[in-house]
Amino acid sequence: MSEKLTQSVSNALETPNSQTEYTVTVSDLPLHCPTPAMSKWNSHPKVYIPVEDTGEAICPYCGALYSLEK
Repeated sequence: MSEKLTQSVSNALETPNSQTEYTVTVSDLPLHCPTPAMSKWNSHPKVYIPVEDTGEAICPYCGALYSLEK
C-alpha cells in the first residue's frame, strides 16, 4: 500500500465525533446531531437540538454540548 493511501486510511479510522463541545452559529439552524460535518458511520440517529431556546443544549444521544454563538 502506498504511503499516501496508508495515511488516508489511517485518517479515516480516527475516532469519529470525538469532540464533546461545539459552538454553532445562526446559519447552522435548525441544528441537528450528528451535524453534516461529523462522521456518520459511528454516530447515532439524527436528532434536532433546540439550542436557539436557551443558547445551549445537550444532545440526548451522545452528550455533546452545543452553544449558540452570540
